[in-house]
Parts: sequence; structure tokens; C-alpha cells
Amino acid sequence: MKRLFVAIDLPDHIRDDLSELQGGVPGARWIDWDNLHLTLRFIGDVREDMADDVDMALSGIVAPSFDLSITGLGTFETRGEPTTLWAGIERNPQLKHLRDRIESSLRRIGLPPEGRKFSPHITLARLKNPCLDRLHSYMARNNLVRLAPFTVHGFTLFSSHLGRSGATYTPEACYRLKEPALA
Repeated sequence: MKRLFVAIDLPDHIRDDLSELQGGVPGARWIDWDNLHLTLRFIGDVREDMADDVDMALSGIVAPSFDLSITGLGTFETRGEPTTLWAGIERNPQLKHLRDRIESSLRRIGLPPEGRKFSPHITLARLKNPCLDRLHSYMARNNLVRLAPFTVHGFTLFSSHLGRSGATYTPEACYRLKEPALA
């Protein structure tokens, strides 16, 4: 069995910029530099033969490369308690198109539909009983963050291996997007 997800792997300079935002919130477990990514579709545990089918389905996706901007911070909450700190993604129709193509390709090979609404973000930290005053102060200082746009040239199929210190992500396959035609 393999635990899989599809994501946009971030350029090093974007990871560096996001890493500079990490710190100063007691109760936050910051995501390692290597693990920063933008999830497009969580797949979960699949058999080896289904993993091959996933790879084949994803390799058939044709979509153009596009620019993406990271802007703002937010939290996801469970029962009113913040559990995840994230950096937001500026609304982008090309990103939604790519995500929809991935979703339909995976459904065609028999995977169930994604159960959650697509909410593009990059997880910066997992929160467990964070100091709310420090979290609110952090958010006030950083919530207007806006990073320079970067070009998305492809997406990646990752496997996730859970360990004591968290998850380790391994790229299984990379898929290139086509370059837009010059006008």
C-alpha cells in the first residue's frame, strides 16, 4: 500500500520566503522546509496496481503552465480551536482548471471523489493548544504577506510516510505542464 497525494512542489525561493514566516507561536509545529507544498488532491492509501493507474491517469493531463501568487495567512479550526496555520493562494482560474482535470482523471480510474472542497493553501504549521494571544499577534504582524508570483511548470505525485517526527514526502512522479504559446 502507498499513501499518495498530488501537489505543486514549490520553488526553493518560495520555500525560503515561507520559512521566514515560521516561528514565534508557542504550540505550533512548523512544517519542514522540504515538506512545504500546495496540495491539489489527497488520494490516501492505494494498492501498488492502483498507484500505477494513478500515475497513468496523471500523465495524460494536458494543461498550460501558469503563474501563482501566495497572499495572506489564515487558520483552519476544529470546534472553534485553531488547528492549522496556512498561507493563502490568490484566486486563480488556471489552478482551479488543473485541479479539476486531476480530480476528473482520478475519478475516471475509479477513485472516489474528493470529500472536501478545494481550498488552496500551503500549510505552515500544525497547532496544538497554541497560545492564542501569540497566535493573534503573529497573524496581525503577518496576515498581509504577499510573495512575488512564481510560475507553476508542473505538478507531482507524492507518497507520504508517517513517522514519529511527522510525515516524510517522497516524489513518485513529476508531470510537466505545457508552456503557453507565444503571442
